[in-house]
Parts: sequence; structure tokens; C-alpha cells
Amino acid sequence: MDDTKNVLLAGASGVLGRHITDALTRAGHTVIGLGRGAGADVRADLMDRDGLLRAVDGLRADTVVHAATALRAAPMRHKDMFATDDLRVTGTRNLMEAARVLGARRVVAESMVFGYGYRDFGDHVITEGTDPFAPAGDRAVERHLQGMRVKEELVLGTDGIEGIALRFGLFYGAGGTETLVEMLRGRKVPAVADRGRVLPWVDLADAGRAVALAVEGGRPGRAYNIVDDTPTGFGAHVRAVAAAYGTPKPMTVPTWMMRPFPYLHRMVTTSMHVSNARARAELGWAPGHAGCAEGLRALAGSRPGRRP
Repeated sequence: MDDTKNVLLAGASGVLGRHITDALTRAGHTVIGLGRGAGADVRADLMDRDGLLRAVDGLRADTVVHAATALRAAPMRHKDMFATDDLRVTGTRNLMEAARVLGARRVVAESMVFGYGYRDFGDHVITEGTDPFAPAGDRAVERHLQGMRVKEELVLGTDGIEGIALRFGLFYGAGGTETLVEMLRGRKVPAVADRGRVLPWVDLADAGRAVALAVEGGRPGRAYNIVDDTPTGFGAHVRAVAAAYGTPKPMTVPTWMMRPFPYLHRMVTTSMHVSNARARAELGWAPGHAGCAEGLRALAGSRPGRRP
């Protein structure tokens, strides 16, 4: 990057937001954090249109990054996603208005690969150019898919805005994996039997780096899959965390045991291979580790005070 920007970051206080802030700062950009908490540079709620527009009045930003979420814990039931669904629709619409007030040229939005659908895609490799995003028709998850669909439509289709959507895999990494480690130490989480199912993953640090690259690079109006090279089953990921951190080995359970938690059940029974070729070619992004097992070992090995 040869041009520094003022970047308004919605969701700066979240786990992903902190990695985005680090990546943007290292690239020389100035980050203006937007959030509801006392530590935000700009205090506003994305769901409050009038309050948001008042909060940004008089400010200027070259780029807006939308990484806000209403989640405070891993979603287990469909209703756990409802506030985030609403944020993706109403909150994004309000933030796009705020982008105009700020004079922003570009908006970069967090999206996710589950927008392709919560199902088993078999051996098919999903790409941005050939596979529909957030297809309608699955009543059980339509509310979630609609949120992802509308968010991308707003960001990519607003006149006068260079919109880019980053479709992330499941996150792991510093600030996120530690919760799972503590649960494994307390023998509070099992590993589901994957039965050949795999999911795409991405290290949070790599995700933050993708956002920084999208501030300057990429093609406006495009979506990019931000995933590592080695899809890994949900259960296999849990076992990889246990192996990397030396926790007790988790019990393996069948997926039907997840049915009391319907959103989680849909996630762990989804299987998808997702290509990152477009991100490599157009953003210049590549994962720091080929897969999450390698990334987790590196993360565990970098812990302060770890014995060799």
C-alpha cells in the first residue's frame, strides 16, 4: 500500500475488529473505532439511524469497514442469530448512509461462507463467480441467509461506493481459540463425528490482513472467499485444538446429539470446499498457514511462558 487512509471501523472492539485494527495500523492507516461502548472513538448504535448519522456528522473517512456483530458467544440456536441477522439488514443500511455522510469512497464488509448455504456440497469446490450466494428456499435458515444476502447487496450495489465483501471461513486464532481451550480443559465440549464433512477455516490474523488489503486492493463490486487451503471438519478442528494445547482429548459424539441446538447442528452437518483463488489473484492475499492444524500449533507455540 502506498496511500494511507482514515478508516472508520464498525465493530472495532470485537475479536475480529482488534485484528483488523492491528493490520490497518501496521499498514499505516488511521483507524476510527465505531461502537456502543465507552472505549469507542465514535459512540453509536448501527441500529439507531438518526443517532448514527449525528455521531458521524462532521467526520471524514476514506473507507468504512463493517465488522460489527451482535454475537457475544457461539450461536447454538437459530434465535441466537436473530440480532445479527437484523444488524446485517438494518444496521448495514444505516451504515451505508453514514458512509455517504463521511465522504467515504470504499466500504469493506465482513461476510461469511455460510452464505452459500447450510448443506453438504460434497466434493464441489465453491467459487464466487459460479455459485449463488445466500440462495432462498431453505426455510430453516432463510432468515440468516437473507441477512447475509441483503448485507452484500447493500455494500456491493450502492451507487458511488466501491464495495467489497469478504466471505470468511470459520474463525480461529488469538482472542478466539482460548475460550475453546478452556472448555476442553474443563471437559465441557465434545468433538462431533465429521464422517467426511469439512468446513473452511481462517486464522483471525489472516482475516484482519485481508481487510487491510481490501482497503486499497481488489475490484469494486466483488466478493472474495477468505479461507485457508485445507478444509477441516468441525470435530477435527476441536481435536486439533486439544492436540496443539495439550488439553484432555475430547469425547467424540454423533451429530444427532447436537439436535437440541438446531443452529449448531446445521453448522456441523454442513460440508463445503471453498476456493480462495480469486483472493490470491486479485487481493494478493494468501493464508499464513495451509490449514488450521498447522496454524493452531503455531499459535500454541507462541504463547508467553510456554515451555520448549
